Formats: sequence, structure tokens, C-alpha cells
Amino acid sequence: MQHPYFKIDPKIQHAAQQTMQDLAPAFARIEETTEYNQQKMMAAFQKAMVSESHFAASTGYGYGDRGRDVLDQVYAEALGAEDALVRYNFVSGTHALTVALFGVLRPGDTMVSVTGLPYDTLQGVLGITGDGNGSLKEFGIRYEQIDLKQDGTPDYDAIRDGLHPGIKMVYLQRSRGYQLRPSLFVEDIETIAKIAKEKCPDCIVMVDNCYGEFVQTDEPVSRGADLMAGSLIKNPGGGIAPTGGYIAGRKDLVESCAYRLTTPGTGREIGATLGHNRELFLGAFHAPHVTGEALKTAAFTAGLFERFGYGVTPAPKEPRADIIQALLLQNEAALVAFCQGIQKGAPVDSFVVPEPWDMPGYDCPVIMAAGAFTLGASIELSADAPLREPYAVWMQGGVHFHSGKLGAMLAAESMLEKGIL
Repeated sequence: MQHPYFKIDPKIQHAAQQTMQDLAPAFARIEETTEYNQQKMMAAFQKAMVSESHFAASTGYGYGDRGRDVLDQVYAEALGAEDALVRYNFVSGTHALTVALFGVLRPGDTMVSVTGLPYDTLQGVLGITGDGNGSLKEFGIRYEQIDLKQDGTPDYDAIRDGLHPGIKMVYLQRSRGYQLRPSLFVEDIETIAKIAKEKCPDCIVMVDNCYGEFVQTDEPVSRGADLMAGSLIKNPGGGIAPTGGYIAGRKDLVESCAYRLTTPGTGREIGATLGHNRELFLGAFHAPHVTGEALKTAAFTAGLFERFGYGVTPAPKEPRADIIQALLLQNEAALVAFCQGIQKGAPVDSFVVPEPWDMPGYDCPVIMAAGAFTLGASIELSADAPLREPYAVWMQGGVHFHSGKLGAMLAAESMLEKGIL
């Protein structure tokens, strides 16, 4: 197909056509999962009897906000959880995770991360980095860690050996973060949860589920995890939620998290929604479809850049556990050119030229491309890369495949124009 509105070299157009032909079976598999999850979401809406009245705004304390309560029911049903806490005033996925951690952990408790070092922005919460002010460590909560194997997969033997009665929480990060290790499938999480419950029956198995919602037909809390959390400007907000996050899982644990979010005794019973309910409901409804579009964008980008000789993970046809696509671009110049090309494929701020900067929470300069309707929304096409070895860029999102495909091709064009591709 010719691109009359964008300059794209014939070499890239030809590679894109070949990639599309090659990925037909993978796309069919993604569509099958998307259809299943969209039906699941429809059933959740209908079971909760969502109506126009649930979109009404509340103010002040928010007592009796029916929409807020029904939204929780929709998410719980769609995620396979006993209960859920969905709020626009979770400012990020890290915030939702932090509320969950402080909600269920107490001074003297021990949490063990069994997927190695957690994502950069959570390290300050744990007290691993930063000044420790307000961290779990400052509150007397011990952190232990079991590293992944050399190939990046869970070390089941080390987990069996490292867990023992008395551990309060076994923590897993589903997505790869700024690593090249494989993301966790729900089957992996189920295996770890079984080991955890055998070794410490009373422990809480908690999952950072960011980037993983609706990628498979099941979620971690329906396969052995007790608690999980994530961001609404990633998969579950469907590209429509303007902010927010969720916590889902066992009812008693979600209740404890609600007490942490507001106050003990009031919990989820207060919190005005200020007119955000409609967007959050609509985003949830679109989430399975939008996640599928992001997965197709990731697979296409992997296939396109693999044709140009770059290492990619996951591979184009490989089953996926999250929406993130890592590309090994080999040097700093390629990272910058790629991100600048992704920015050119955005509907918002396409004229902006991304440059590396010292972003709070990170230990080196980071370049980010994200011309999004919602600032920082990872479900919209975006790419980011810390300027450090192995010089990989992590790309995610694409609220619909056609614009996501264009963005990937423009990233290749940007690299070609700079003599890199």
C-alpha cells in the first residue's frame, strides 16, 4: 500500500508488506483472545446491570456513589477477582501497587520478590533506593529477593529453597520492565503461587500486573494469585481513562487496601468521582479490543525490525504475556532515532522532537516518545529507552493497529534517514 500522506521509503514499505503476510497466523491468535475477552467484558457489564445512572458525578465525600461501586463490580468480574478497587485518584500504577503493599503489610512482615529486582519506580517504595523517607523499609517491613535464572525465567528451585513459613508476601512482577527477560504468563504465575502456598501457606501472593491485563484469557487472581494491581492508562483503561488505577483480588485484602487509600473505617465508602465514571466505564469496555490492537502493533514492529537485522523480544510469532516489545537497537543514536520516529507517528505533539533527559525515578538519562491524548498513557503508542547497555528500546501501545503500524514504519524511516537502518 502506498502512503500518500507520509514519506516512507519503498524498502520499508516492502518489508512491511512481507511482515503482514508472515504474521497472519499470529494475528488470528490475537484476535481469538481479543474476542473471548471482549465477550467476558460484555458479560461483566451486563451482570453488574450498568446503566446511564451510574455515570452521574458525585462530589464531597461521595457517599452513595452507585457508579463507583458498580465499576468495582465490573472490574472484579472481568478480572476474575472476588473484589476490585478502581479509582481515578490512583495517580499511577506504582501508586496502586504502593497502596496495596502498605494496605496488607505490617511492621515486622517480610516480603520476597521472586522475579528479581522490581521496576525502577518501585525501588524507592521498598527502600532499596532514595532517601528511604516513607518507604516500606522505614516502616520495618523487610525485603528479600530471589533472582531469576540467567535466561530470565523464574528459578523454581531457588523459590522452593528460599521461601519458608512466616513470609507474609510473595511478590511477582509480570512484565519485563527495563529488562530483556520474558514476561510472565498466567501459567508461570500459577506455578509460583502453588510453590508459595506449599512453602508458606498463609502468605499473600501479589502480582504487579501492569501491561498484562487482557493479553491472555485469564488473569493472575483467577490462577492462584491473591492480589494484583495496575494502571488505567495502560491496558485496562482502553485508551479512554484519563488517569487512575486498580487493585483486585481477595475481598479481605482489597478491603484492607481501601482502608489505606482513604481511612480505616471508611475505606471504599467515600471518595467522590467528580464525573469521571463515564470515561472509566467506557475505557473498561474498550480495554480488551485496544489491548489486542496493541499486541498486533507489537508483533508487527518485531517482525519489521527483525527483517532489518535487529534482535527483538518477544519474537514476532511468539505468544505474548504483555504488550511490551523490546528491540535491541545496538547504540544510542539508533535509540534516539527510533523514538523520534515513533513521535512522528503520533496524533498529538507529532512535531515535538524527543531528547534524553534525567527523569525522576531513573538512574540514567531516558528518552521517551509519547504523543498521546493522555499524558504518559502506555496503551497509546509510545516508546522509551534508558540510555545504557544493552541499548534496547521498549515499545508498547497502539489504540488501533493501523496507526500503530504507521508509527513503527515511521520509526524505521527516521533511522533510515539518519543512515542507521
